[in-house]
Amino acid sequence: MQGLKRRVTYIVFYELLSFSIISTIFFLFSSKDATQSGILAAMTVVLAIIWNFIFNMIFEWWEAKQPDKGRSLKRRIQHAVGFEAGFVAITLPLFAWWLEISLLDAFFLDIGLTLFFMFFTFFFSWAFDKIFGLPLSAQYSA
Repeated sequence: MQGLKRRVTYIVFYELLSFSIISTIFFLFSSKDATQSGILAAMTVVLAIIWNFIFNMIFEWWEAKQPDKGRSLKRRIQHAVGFEAGFVAITLPLFAWWLEISLLDAFFLDIGLTLFFMFFTFFFSWAFDKIFGLPLSAQYSA
């Protein structure tokens, strides 16, 4: 599976799992009720879908230009860290506003989510590649 179909499939599965995890975490670890936690999770997922699409397009463009093909451990770490670092920059102001806390407090609250999702992204991407194969950008040319 390649191109847009691959990206959409990746995003749908990733974000369905993410929504379940995020809404549960917000409910358990904030003073918001289940509805408010679900709304924040939904906003987070929508932002993640947009960021995921943009980030993976940029990452695959960069990856296609690299002389070493395949998805090494180093490249998978680069992908996970890059995605999560960009996403923190996007979601931090939203979390501070919605939860009515300072940016610093939101940052500390976001640390746990960020670390969890860095590992989640790494393992999800690895499993996705095992199930659906590597994108053309990571395949060895014949």
